[in-house]
This record gives sequence, structure tokens and C-alpha cells, in this order.
Amino acid sequence: MSLRNTLGKSLGGAGQVVLGLAILAALLAGLHLAAPVPTALTPAGTPPQQNTYQDKLADYGVCRGINPDCYNDWDLPRDDDGVVRVLVLTATGSSRHAHLGPLLPPGMNPPLTSAHVAQNAVVRWGQEHGFEVNWTEDVRQLDAPAKLAPYDAVVFLSNSRTMLDDASQTALLQYVRSGGGFVAIHNTLGAMYHWPWFQGLLGGANFYDHGPHRDGQVVTVDRRDASTRDLPRRWDFRDEWYHLEPFPTGVRFLAEVDTATIGDHTGFNGHPGHAGDHPVSWCQYYDGGRAWVTTLGHDPAAWTEDSALAGAESFETHVVGGILSAAGARPFCR
Repeated sequence: MSLRNTLGKSLGGAGQVVLGLAILAALLAGLHLAAPVPTALTPAGTPPQQNTYQDKLADYGVCRGINPDCYNDWDLPRDDDGVVRVLVLTATGSSRHAHLGPLLPPGMNPPLTSAHVAQNAVVRWGQEHGFEVNWTEDVRQLDAPAKLAPYDAVVFLSNSRTMLDDASQTALLQYVRSGGGFVAIHNTLGAMYHWPWFQGLLGGANFYDHGPHRDGQVVTVDRRDASTRDLPRRWDFRDEWYHLEPFPTGVRFLAEVDTATIGDHTGFNGHPGHAGDHPVSWCQYYDGGRAWVTTLGHDPAAWTEDSALAGAESFETHVVGGILSAAGARPFCR
């Protein structure tokens, strides 16, 4: 005798009705009949994506993509005086990139040494390009939405693994939903793996592995964007060329590495690489905010003033454009 028949006899007529309604509700829930949110996961002109991870949560339950309707233009303190303010977070959970230098003490704007080449670079770029920069590795500086509200963009720079606590996660989520700008650089793709919303903020992507640190050639695939319009069509650079799993979806690709210039595509942990379609930078609207992401920036020489590294000037132009566009000071994700 089936479980349903057994339960029906024990429950009687009314019980069978209740049981039937419960089963119907469960079936409907399994069909995902909730009203869809507006998304833009297959934008026109997006190159075909290879090795795409079939993520069943690709929309992450939020409005995301290249449609500006996914942006919340709310009147917050950052709109009051016309000054572009940026907060740089370099908190790390386990591994730490050399360009971040030694751990910084708690608080806002702790002293930087010459070893903190990445933080020094963003501060210097702000002075040269007209935006104010604060920096920290203390997530208590992000533990309330009001602490982030005055910033036009929050830059997550080479973070790793789990570095945010519950309060800072909530503040970041509310900041983005209020129309905030978010920039992720290099190893931030390897942070907060356990938080699906954050993976979506990164474009539905995460760092998986990479091959040797080596030379390659970056191709500017979209030259309309504020972060790419002043770049050459092709530029030499040296990086780790991250392999991504999942592969980014629903985003506007801005730059990619020409995989013919980097040799063997296989990563240290066995990823086959993204032969012929290997993005390194992209942008999207996400859950009310703006998100600009690049995997570039491993080499400390990319951040060093007057660097002799090929492509360092283009890298600076690219990142500064991404910061200013995410902050709303330049057109975003064109």
C-alpha cells in the first residue's frame, strides 16, 4: 500500500484534501513559477562563451545584466557635493598577493609603506584623476550601510577566501542595492566562495586556477566603454591569466587575453583553460548597483609608479576608467 493511501485512510476525507493541497503546492514550487525578474543574460553582441558552467542560479534571484533598468538611482549622501569618493578594501582571508604588501593595522587609512604598491597606486591615481581614496583592511569599517553610503565606489582589491563577516556582508549588499558602485580587481575573484550573491556580483564567476605567470596580449573587445575607449586595440601585459569556473554570464565583456599568445592553457589544478574565449574584464548592473570586474593585476610592476612593465600604462587607464564609471563619474558599461 502506498504512503499516500496509508495516510489517506488514517487522516480521513479532510486529511486527504489537505494532503492533496500540500502535494500540489510542492509540485508548483518545483516548477519555479515565481514572476521573473528583468535580466539581461544574453546581451546582443556578446561573444559565444566556451566552457560555460551551467549554473542553475545564473540570475542569482536579482536583476542583473547590461540593462540600466537594473540600476537604482537613489538620492544618497554621495550625491551631495560632486566629489568622487572611493573606498579600497584589501582585507585577505588566507593567501595574500605581494602587491598588497604586509598586513595593515586596523582602522581607516593606516600608514602605507613602499611595499603596499597596489594601495599606493590607487591613491596616486585618485590624485591624478580627480577622486578621493580611503583604504582599509578592517572590515569593521564596513559594518553598517551608513559607513558605505558616502562612497561612490567600493574597490575590492585582491581579497582572498573569506574576509567579510556578517555585518560587512549586509552593508555591502545594501550599499549595492542603493545604487553603489563596486569594483573587483584580480584575486577578489577568489574570495567569498560560499556567498552566492557575491559570486553573482562578480558576474556569476569565480577563480578556479591559472597557469604560470607569463607574458600575453590583451585584446580590447569593446572600445565604447569608459574603461576601454583610450586603450589600444591590443596591448602587451604579464599576468596569471585566471581560469574561471563558473564562467561569467550576462555581462558585457570589455577585454580578453589572446590565448594564442600565452601558450599551454592548462591550469595548475587541471582546468583546461578558455582557448579562444578568455575574458579578463567585464561589467554589469547587479541588484541595483554597478559592478566592474577585472582579473588583471597580479604583477607588482603593474602597480608601480613609472613602471617598465609592458602594458602598465594601459592597465592604469583601464582600472581608473572602471573605477570612475562604477562611481557614476563616467558613463557605465557602454
